[in-house]
Amino acid sequence: MNQPLVLTDLLHRAREFFPAQEIVEYGGGAEPHRYTNREFHERVVALAGALVRLGVRPGDRVATLAWNHHRHLELYFAVPLAGAVLHTVNLRLEPTEIAYVLGHAEDAVVFADLSLLPRLEVARAERPEMLVVAIDGSAPGALAYEDLVAEGPALENPPRIDENDLAALCYTSGTTGPPKGVGYSHRSLYLHTFAACLADGHAISERDTVLHVVPMFHANAWGIPFAALMTGAKQVLPGPHPVPADIAKIVEAERVTYTGMVPTVAADLLRCVAATGADLSSLRALVLGGSPPDDELLRALDELGIPSFQGWGMTEISPMGTFSRPLPSVTDPAERRRSVRKQGRLLPGLRWRLVGEDGTDQPHDGVSRGELLIRGPWVATRYFRDERPDSFADGWLRTGDIATIDAHGYLEIVDRAKDLIKSGGEWISSVALEQALTANPAVAEAAVVAVSHERWQERPYALVVLEAGRADTPAEILADLRDRVPRWWLPEGVLVVEELPRTSVGKIDKKVLRAKVAAGGAG
Repeated sequence: MNQPLVLTDLLHRAREFFPAQEIVEYGGGAEPHRYTNREFHERVVALAGALVRLGVRPGDRVATLAWNHHRHLELYFAVPLAGAVLHTVNLRLEPTEIAYVLGHAEDAVVFADLSLLPRLEVARAERPEMLVVAIDGSAPGALAYEDLVAEGPALENPPRIDENDLAALCYTSGTTGPPKGVGYSHRSLYLHTFAACLADGHAISERDTVLHVVPMFHANAWGIPFAALMTGAKQVLPGPHPVPADIAKIVEAERVTYTGMVPTVAADLLRCVAATGADLSSLRALVLGGSPPDDELLRALDELGIPSFQGWGMTEISPMGTFSRPLPSVTDPAERRRSVRKQGRLLPGLRWRLVGEDGTDQPHDGVSRGELLIRGPWVATRYFRDERPDSFADGWLRTGDIATIDAHGYLEIVDRAKDLIKSGGEWISSVALEQALTANPAVAEAAVVAVSHERWQERPYALVVLEAGRADTPAEILADLRDRVPRWWLPEGVLVVEELPRTSVGKIDKKVLRAKVAAGGAG
């Protein structure tokens, strides 16, 4: 009963029970690269030995700056096997931001794709002692990945790992300040992996072929690589710069059964399917995350016979917190879509609270709102090298999300606390207003931010992207909105833009929009 829960056990399980299962990588040549879990294990053990030979010690941080490919997957297990901490760096950060997180984590080694090495120039200048490894070739001043694997030696006696030792480290996107590090222990990731395999969750199993579309630098790719290896699922990696046409081709060729992505990528994928006729019928689950899907997207997936779900979480929750699988009694397609648009039920092992402005717990009646607080074995209780006590309260993570929970236990995020608009003492949900705007067939995307108002303190302002071929005016968009929301919710103005700014993980960057509006760029 006291056996430590360590992530590396999943690696050895895959070799013992699923040695012939394939790992496939696209994007590296005319034909995909294929090898087995047995070969994967051999390379991981050799790479872990090479890390120890290089002087990496237990607790040291080892960074990756890489796309979704088989070598990155090997690092997911080789680094923890060596007793070190895997730090996956967001490749969409600016070089100065990359330098900041590498410096804050004090990474001893960074593994980088050749195409991404230029993004390390600032960091290398600031920390010349940091070793650099080129993952997919050779480069001046860098070690070569394949040389490390070839030379090993295989790590026969890995360092003793305590289940509470850190296995991985991710940084938040820093939309409200500098990025904050979130450390994940072996125990937390082990338990999170089990949650990913629950039948009422992602339900990953040996019967699946899993395509890793979610970036491996983003919150451990939702933890799905760990779940896939543990259960013996076939894993498929799309390689660098995957576009919807690539994803469609891979799903059809490999008969992918499970994948996850943000709704914008899913919408682009469906447009590609409409244009090419690609066959996605093998999919048993397309999981959407990052932002709520709209009804139009879910209806389009229904028409193709693709079961869709939504997962919600945060970097601080490893990242999975809820899953939106509809109740068995829900059979009506429209009602099912309404269920999926909610953020879903809490995964077993976690606990939550809704806390009102006065600090009291709010009822789970689907109406009462409060800030969502969460705790559990894979929920952070502090930030790496930065306690940030304001983000945590008596062991509870303050998510910053304003939400409701209904009688069936379904969570619905109403807004981010910082995005709520208080007009004349009453709250306006920017999320609900955005959903009302995108219900207009002319509007492809919408973002709502607060603007100062002399009388009402704050008022909403909308920025929208039109669907291709539409030329609707702000006045027409406001006219359509009048029948969808209370009159006092109507924005002070609407600005039509070509695109909305996004963070490094694909979310709409309201910090940039607020600055644009404040600077007069919205009028």
